[in-house]
Amino acid sequence: MSHDKLRDLRRATATSDPASAPTISFPCDYPIKVVGDAAEDFTAMVCQVVLRHDASFDASSIQVVESRNARFQSVRLTLRATGEVQLKALFEELKATGRVHMVV
Repeated sequence: MSHDKLRDLRRATATSDPASAPTISFPCDYPIKVVGDAAEDFTAMVCQVVLRHDASFDASSIQVVESRNARFQSVRLTLRATGEVQLKALFEELKATGRVHMVV
């Protein structure tokens, strides 16, 4: 095999280039999962925050899953995302509650 056919693994490939990362077309339905300490009002708190960022949010589609030992809850929902600024503000407000451990 000739050397010109070998690829240099030290160089960035097209898939590792941030410019070639998939882009989101806004507005769109955007699913998120919010993980926090289990509590009776955790889901309601998440809904209140999401409603401040998406007035059309429909809470009827929420799925709540408890961890195996019931110490944590994950709230899965879909909101209408209008742009990166909205999503960043939502994630920051959820984290600022002090009750959210992770948003994915």
